Amino acid sequence: MDKIRALTVFRRVVELGSFKAAAEDLNLSKAAISKNINELEDYLKSPLINRTTRKMHITDNGQRYYSQVCSILDDLKHADLSVIESSQTLKGALKISVPMSLGIIEINPIVCEFMHQHPELSIEVVMSDQYVDLIEQGIDIAIRGGGELSNSSLRSRKLLDLRRVLCASPEYIDKSGELIKPDDLAFHKCLIYSFSSSARRWLFRNQDEVKEVELPASSYVVNSGLALKQAACSGHGILLLPELFVRSELASGELVEVLPQWQADKHSLYVVYPFHKEQSQKVRAFIDFVVNHFENK
Repeated sequence: MDKIRALTVFRRVVELGSFKAAAEDLNLSKAAISKNINELEDYLKSPLINRTTRKMHITDNGQRYYSQVCSILDDLKHADLSVIESSQTLKGALKISVPMSLGIIEINPIVCEFMHQHPELSIEVVMSDQYVDLIEQGIDIAIRGGGELSNSSLRSRKLLDLRRVLCASPEYIDKSGELIKPDDLAFHKCLIYSFSSSARRWLFRNQDEVKEVELPASSYVVNSGLALKQAACSGHGILLLPELFVRSELASGELVEVLPQWQADKHSLYVVYPFHKEQSQKVRAFIDFVVNHFENK
């Protein structure tokens, strides 16, 4: 039995929840996955995973073993990295998850600049606005918005607060009804970003006054900030987006800010990473590079 291989297989089966998923993740056959688990259980003389044709269940011994296996494999990886990354030249692979629209506008240029400085790194960027499980997907670093981390195995570092702007095209404003206060939004076409945690509830502040607006059903809902901006520029309604998405359109007059005295809550941006990656030199280098970029903007 290849002990390291068997431990790695066991870990991925537990994390991914199936033999098939672990086989695809590790580029092994399902038979090879079963063989490794069987050999490990025979060696330990204890069942780790009870499986039927429909589902699998981790035994109590399996849960205890999994926690210790993760620690051992992570320590081993750190030991490898301490040697591999001991030189100034960063090598190996780095997998980064970023939101689609923000990634195209802001993050991907940073990644490209980072690649110039570290040409021997192989970087994979996964662009998606959907929630990505960093551990399950093998992500080294994610750039994402949000607040408290729900997973204790993750760490985060705040990058900046993004001011959000309520805006629309001059054509839409000219042909639409009065817009003096946030409550008036209920009578307007509001363009909705579908992945927002508060897609149909917009909160605004004017000094000490707070207004929460429940939006009506929208004529346009989309899961892309760039597509949302295009719809607004075409005169289809009012949007609420981080200012960096619409900065050039506001400067050119293609879009104009509405209700400027009422400010939406800022959207915080974080760099998030699995805690066992924090000793990786390439992970630390990229995080420091991104943080430095935003601090000097």
